Amino acid sequence: MSLCTTLRLGLPVALSLLPACAFGADQTQPADDSQRAPAATPGSDSLFFVAQKLAEWNVVLGGGVLVAPKYEGSDEVDFQPVPFITASLGEHVTIDPRGVSVNIHSLGDLTLSGQFGYDTGRKQSDSDHLRGLGDIDMGGVVGATLTYERGGAEIYGSLERIIGGSDGTQATLGFKLAHNVDQFRFSLGVSTTWADEDYMQAYFGVTAVQSALSGLRRYDIGAGFKRVDLELAATYAFTEHWLVRGELGLGYLLGDVADSPVVQEAFQPSVMLLVGYRF
Repeated sequence: MSLCTTLRLGLPVALSLLPACAFGADQTQPADDSQRAPAATPGSDSLFFVAQKLAEWNVVLGGGVLVAPKYEGSDEVDFQPVPFITASLGEHVTIDPRGVSVNIHSLGDLTLSGQFGYDTGRKQSDSDHLRGLGDIDMGGVVGATLTYERGGAEIYGSLERIIGGSDGTQATLGFKLAHNVDQFRFSLGVSTTWADEDYMQAYFGVTAVQSALSGLRRYDIGAGFKRVDLELAATYAFTEHWLVRGELGLGYLLGDVADSPVVQEAFQPSVMLLVGYRF
């Protein structure tokens, strides 16, 4: 599982648990010079402005570690650092590790949003098993998501097009359920992902040339459902600003994907631990 794929598991939702921090309480104008506050030190006004904006935008900074397969289908795991930043610019724009999401239209419990991000691709140096298959370049991602949310339950469907790299298309249908208990937030999610022929062939197919270079058998693959995922997560806000989050992902590759010679293991587990600070 790639880092980009793993970060789609709902991190921004968990980070929204913490309350916004207030900066600069209202003050009464002093009556005379003897009561006037000391002059601001150089640079303090700009620092105060930055602090205000970080709070208004609900900025969260943090990082952690991800333990996941070296690539989607690998039977070897890898430890990867996970730096992240999220921010909400008003009511319509959200920035997170996946890219930028824009709320296009809301109608009751339905929300349509657009996304702009990136796909990390895949390097043949990620695993000895990939030698001879060549690299899949990084690509830009343009997508849209339709979400129905009621209370702590959410049903969503998303469609994304990768520009460059695999030049493929993916669609995901999922369900999430979240519940708050004091300073804890627990969440459960299930989803399934479909991909078109371009994406499938790039990541799981083996051409005649690749077969000669890698020793893997030639394999042609068409469009279809790629995987199913179960996601379990818990977030604890131990102060007004600090949070820690643990996440367990259980993925399983399906059908023709699982049969691909590129795939060593259909079961794709992952574990992620994150610590964040909200301004």
